[in-house]
Amino acid sequence: MAYDDDNVFARILRGEIPNKTVAEDEHTLAFEDISPARAVHVLVIPKGAYVDWVDFAANATAEEQVAFTRMIARVAEITGIAETGFRVISNIGENGHQEVPHLHMHVLGGEPVGRMLPRD
Repeated sequence: MAYDDDNVFARILRGEIPNKTVAEDEHTLAFEDISPARAVHVLVIPKGAYVDWVDFAANATAEEQVAFTRMIARVAEITGIAETGFRVISNIGENGHQEVPHLHMHVLGGEPVGRMLPRD
C-alpha cells in the first residue's frame, strides 16, 4: 500500500478535517475516534507520512519513534485507563484490514475489551 497524501489522517494533520484532540506534540497527534468501539477510543498517529508500522520502523527518526511510543502511554494516563488496562491495535496491510494508509494505533479501554481474537 502506497502513502496517499489525501488520506483522512493527512487531511486532519493539515487542518482540513476537525478532530477532538486528546494530546499533541511535535511528532504525534492523538484524537478521539469518531466511531468509538469502547468507552475510550483514541487514535494516535505520527505527523510524518508513514503508511504502517513497517514503514515507520524503517524510516522514522529515533525522535519520532520515541514520541509515538510515549504518546500511547500519555493517552492512557490522560484518559484514565492506565490503571484499569487497555488495548493498543494497529491494522496493517490487506490481511490486517488496514483502511487508511497512514500509521495509526487504536488505544481502547474504559471497559472490558474482550478476548484478543475468538477461537474457532
